Amino acid sequence: MNIGLTYDLRDDYLAEGYGEEETAEFDRCSTIDAIERTLQALGYQTSRIGHARNLMKRLALGERWDLVFNIAEGMYGFGRESLVPALLEAHQIPCVFSDSLVLALTLHKGMTKHVIRDMGIPTPDFAVVSSEADIENISLPFPLFAKPVAEGTGKGVTAASKIRNQHELHHICLKLLANYHQPVLIETFLPGREFTVGVLGTGKEARVIGVMEVILNDQAEQDVYSYANKEHWEGLVEYQLATDAMAQKASEVALAAWRGLGCRDAGRLDLRADANGMPNFIEVNPLAGIHPEHSDLPILCTLMGISYRELIDSIMRSALTRVDAAVVQEYLEQAA
Repeated sequence: MNIGLTYDLRDDYLAEGYGEEETAEFDRCSTIDAIERTLQALGYQTSRIGHARNLMKRLALGERWDLVFNIAEGMYGFGRESLVPALLEAHQIPCVFSDSLVLALTLHKGMTKHVIRDMGIPTPDFAVVSSEADIENISLPFPLFAKPVAEGTGKGVTAASKIRNQHELHHICLKLLANYHQPVLIETFLPGREFTVGVLGTGKEARVIGVMEVILNDQAEQDVYSYANKEHWEGLVEYQLATDAMAQKASEVALAAWRGLGCRDAGRLDLRADANGMPNFIEVNPLAGIHPEHSDLPILCTLMGISYRELIDSIMRSALTRVDAAVVQEYLEQAA
């Protein structure tokens, strides 16, 4: 079975002059190497495609794959993560992880929270600031929390993201609007424990594989799982498995959100407990990082005793349900 690999390589964009934070969501060469080695060890043939522009060129030349392992984040617009799946959908080529609709929705944290709230899943009260005029209309109680509406890897999140008064709200909103050229999500600040929940599978087959608590050390930026804390987590952040009653509730909330949003194959969800100890949905990452040593989902798997090979195999088994049955049967016979 021929598996294409789509991704955005961090080194490519750095070479074009983009900065470290601009490229924070893109992948290292070591991530692509690890994925490809593991897929080949599982019996798949692989073909590196790269970013969306390369995919478009190769599709135009008539090249096709049985399945595409897609982790491309894209660079521009709210549809940046959905571009590769949409191109593949137009050519009826299945891909690993969520489809174009889910990736477009979940990249925009404000739109995601509208859907989550309508499903009755707990999430902090929020507002979206698109211009300076919107700031004056916010009536949420302090403290608040601010971040760009469509970024990941903690981009735009610092200690200043926790807002205590109107002056700070005005200042941080204008700063984020200017720096990231997109709306700002404002949420009521939740003071409780922070969890990352890993999920494998799709629909009714989806299951929580574990709950990991994010614990900030004294040297870390406090109260926020920030860009700096994520990028330099060793020595700043401790990751511990959580199995108590609150963690169990977090897993229930996460699984309801995963299934409700229609996410596929694998990913992780971030939750934080409110003052009453209730875990609230913060955001979902349906294109979770999968570097074997530095990404949250593989770190969680390691804590759970799940090897990297087992993780990739589980992801592929979920995605294979969308591949032509004859192609899957041929692969299984060859792998036997």
